[in-house]
Amino acid sequence: MASLLEKFSTLISANLHYMVDQALKSNSLAVIDQYIRQVEDNLEDLEDAAATVGGEVKGLQRKMVEYEHKQDELDRAINAFLSEGNESAALAAQSKLNSTQRLVQTYKEQVTRQSSEFQKLLDAKVKMEARLATMRQEREELQALLTLAKSKETTVVAMKSLDDLMGAGDADISGIAQSIYARLDKASTASEMHAASLDEQMDEVLGRSELNAQLAERKKKLGLN
Repeated sequence: MASLLEKFSTLISANLHYMVDQALKSNSLAVIDQYIRQVEDNLEDLEDAAATVGGEVKGLQRKMVEYEHKQDELDRAINAFLSEGNESAALAAQSKLNSTQRLVQTYKEQVTRQSSEFQKLLDAKVKMEARLATMRQEREELQALLTLAKSKETTVVAMKSLDDLMGAGDADISGIAQSIYARLDKASTASEMHAASLDEQMDEVLGRSELNAQLAERKKKLGLN
């Protein structure tokens, strides 16, 4: 039990920022995946331990209630024996009652102790599940980030290759590179022209609307319809 909670404490106190940094530096999610597997394994152990301890608590509670009933029966029996004048039977019942009371007290202490352990395991389980959910989300975000970084690296390599082609000295290769650059420039310019054209159309429409509104106002004042 103690060793299990120690493992849990170690996993919970793990520096997530450090692991994220390591993943980014190595361009790999291996360290994150390993941590997630460890948390999943320990979570299973926690759930099993909690179920075991919870079962023990229920068993102890049943025993405690059983002996509490026996305690009440013995108490009534002692009074009955004394009323009948049966001192020896009352004495034996009193001895048995004393033993039963000690058992009840022992079970109460065990229930309190095991209930506390059970609650610790439940709390640990909740925290572990929260940490696991957080780490899985972090993994998704890191995966997207690493994919983006890889895409940017590919783009940089491609552009560097074009720059190399431009300076290669071969007229045909240089022409191909120039053609590629020209298409890129053309696509970029076309996009800018489209945006500019749209802006101009918007300005024209808005300006015309304003003029129409002004003329309508004048016609209203002049009584013209």
